[in-house]
Amino acid sequence: MSSRLVVETREIDPVEDLLAYADPSRPLAWLRRGDGIVAVGDGVVETIRIPAGAAPMRSAAIAAAWRDLAQDAEIDDELALPGSGLVAFGALTFDEGSSADSVLVVPALVIGRHHGRTWLTRIRSSSTSHPALDPQSEASTIGYGPHWAGTVGPGAQSPQGYQDSVRQALARIADGELSKVVLARDLTGSIPAGSDLRRLVRALSTGYPDTWAFAVDGLIGASPETLVTVQQRTVTARVLAGTIGRGADADADTAASAHLASSTKDLDEHEYAVQSVLASLRPHTRALAASEQPFLLKLPNLFHLATDVEGELADGGSSLDLVGALHPTAAVAGTPTSAAIAAIRELEPFDRGRYAGPVGWVDAAGNGEWAIALRCAQFTPAETDIAVTAYAGAGIVAGSDPESELLETRVKFRPLVDALA
Repeated sequence: MSSRLVVETREIDPVEDLLAYADPSRPLAWLRRGDGIVAVGDGVVETIRIPAGAAPMRSAAIAAAWRDLAQDAEIDDELALPGSGLVAFGALTFDEGSSADSVLVVPALVIGRHHGRTWLTRIRSSSTSHPALDPQSEASTIGYGPHWAGTVGPGAQSPQGYQDSVRQALARIADGELSKVVLARDLTGSIPAGSDLRRLVRALSTGYPDTWAFAVDGLIGASPETLVTVQQRTVTARVLAGTIGRGADADADTAASAHLASSTKDLDEHEYAVQSVLASLRPHTRALAASEQPFLLKLPNLFHLATDVEGELADGGSSLDLVGALHPTAAVAGTPTSAAIAAIRELEPFDRGRYAGPVGWVDAAGNGEWAIALRCAQFTPAETDIAVTAYAGAGIVAGSDPESELLETRVKFRPLVDALA
């Protein structure tokens, strides 16, 4: 008989700082307002890695591989809370053609917290014997390393090159090739070898508590945009499209929010994104509904137009199946999708990797929380230091101004650049 996973979850005393248990060099974390799940140390039981060219649809391949792994698992979980029991952390590429890997990581130990309750989960192979789970002796904190600072500057796409790409996109829109395309630019740099990356996750999590702060396989960020959440067959999603920077004072803030709420360009861009999500979810859900008008989501550095969507899972699918159906949304690719992806490949001089791809977690029942990997950077160990590539993008529609779009990317870079400094 082949080996299967054996999973035990036990409630433990409250823990204030989940990140204190994470691996400093390769943290695995998913946090929002202090709740979430974090891998304890560096132990990994299983990694599902789908490299470029391994499957025509990597999102479907990873969903099938997870279903195969989870279906035979022996799970002892009396809490049944979001993130308890068998879980995997995931980060998928934006483009199926990317040279980066899509990955699901199953840690050996996970510590989690949800609405005041804290737990420890141990995951192991049935072929390895182990004494009963003892939460008090299994998990210990790791002291934070010293503060560090990184430096980033223009990457493959310069500020001038970005504006040129926007102009080319506007010409394609005027020619009727597409209605919207999201164009990104990159910043590249480095941080010192041995830096404690948990410090960056903590800075983003505390500075932007209403976002999903994440760390998966070197991808670290704080995303304001939920791709999809599934819990007990209830499906929810939050669509963000249309952005303006916050004002320097209360009056400027009010003026900025009023401008965004009445901007035809931003409202059109937002509607494209909402319709894209609804069309993707309808085949998999019933009783699907979205608010009629977008609301203003206020973050520390900007306003977004936002719409919440809710429905009920109609088939035997999982959150990973919905991730595959939804991604890429019009909010991060454009409309129509195929034309937007083709334009991105031609107009961006870099491979996005996992930027703007799905990031989150999934459990054995298919529940999970998935965001779009925005306000993020990929950290890659190099010979003498750790290479960093950060990304930010803006939606281009008829009426977009190249300089304004460049400024929007600067605003979106700020959370990460500030945290790196």
